Amino acid sequence: MSTQSVSWFDPASKAYRFIGLFFISAITFGSYFAYDIIGAIAPTLIEELGAGRGTVGFFYTAYSIAAIIFVLASGFVIDWLGTRKASLIFSGIVVVGGVIIAFAPNITTLMIGRFVFGAGAEPLAVVQSAMLARWFKGKELALAFGVALTISRLGTMFAFNTGELISDYFGGARFALYAAAIFCGFSLLSNLVYIYMDRKAEKAVGLKEETAGDKIKLSDIAYFGPRFWYIAILCVLFYSAVFPFTALSTDFFVDKWGFPRVADTNGSFMMQVFGSFLHMFSTAGGISSIIIFASMVMAPFAGQILDKVGKRATIMIIGSLLLIPAHLLMGLTTINPVLPMILLGFAFVLVPAALWPAIAMIVDEKHTGTAFGITTFIQNIGLALFPFLNGTLRDLTHDYTASMIMFASLGVIGLVFSILLKRADARTGNMLEKP
Repeated sequence: MSTQSVSWFDPASKAYRFIGLFFISAITFGSYFAYDIIGAIAPTLIEELGAGRGTVGFFYTAYSIAAIIFVLASGFVIDWLGTRKASLIFSGIVVVGGVIIAFAPNITTLMIGRFVFGAGAEPLAVVQSAMLARWFKGKELALAFGVALTISRLGTMFAFNTGELISDYFGGARFALYAAAIFCGFSLLSNLVYIYMDRKAEKAVGLKEETAGDKIKLSDIAYFGPRFWYIAILCVLFYSAVFPFTALSTDFFVDKWGFPRVADTNGSFMMQVFGSFLHMFSTAGGISSIIIFASMVMAPFAGQILDKVGKRATIMIIGSLLLIPAHLLMGLTTINPVLPMILLGFAFVLVPAALWPAIAMIVDEKHTGTAFGITTFIQNIGLALFPFLNGTLRDLTHDYTASMIMFASLGVIGLVFSILLKRADARTGNMLEKP
């Protein structure tokens, strides 16, 4: 056997790290698919369950309520049990939640399944970050986080582009929920491979256990200035204008524009899956995935550009501005929604690339865990509230105009706080604007 082939199994080699990176990244592929499959098949789900849009929105609310409760405790679980045991627990909870959802006999049980699923999925994302730090800290950490996010978001891409196809091909929304449970099982298997590789690497190269990075210490709050609170508010406003919108966007594009749920393709199931991606801009689910597709392609470059040019506060102003016409064009006109969705995609690339690093820049290193924890906590409050409001407004008004005005209003409020952030940053040396 050649030296090259042996090196792939050498825990000290770069090749071993990057094989491990694939399995670490795949740990959340299933949960991303399962999270968004509800929105992807919303039109069919509404018909088969006889449910209102508010009910579908509350499926996301149930998830986020669990996230609010359990993501804060996850950091302590990771520190107590270590990344391997904690990841196995959270992966198991994700699978249990996915199975409950797939076999739920009624809406109430489906709600319970989404709650259980959220109790595992959000903490699993936290432990994934600890895994990446454990393997790549001091090496290719930024690249590793980018790869992990891209592979995870492929789960969302697959959900929106294949959810209705699975439902149509196999004969019901239930089969798309089965697929979600299967993908969660695949992610659990990926976790088991990671655990095997981690044990081997730990003995060989002495991996250090990384603590979870977002545990909250309430005493740290006294050290946060206005800039942090402006950023935290911007975070909840921005994410609430994107993810709660995509929770029902597939139904919106079917409801208002009559976009087909499934691409007009023939052949085997796998050929139709391939065809769905080729017809991304002409199916309701495909158009919903434009935001995620843009972030997968452009996010790594956006981070590098912002590191070179700075202008983070300015970028948050631009991102907030983009939200306003994007939502109003879809809510108040009949223009093809592809263009507004591309605008949302640009915003979704720019704002997170500026927002999350900005927190680390303005908060002392010893308080960053609390800062990220509080920001994530506040973010999930918005993600719990707005999907339900979106669906309820659609049920009350019988179209999505009021919902889109609501989302545009979040952009207006975000614009105000981004301007306040820029002014506060100017008073403290323009740190966020510097490269």
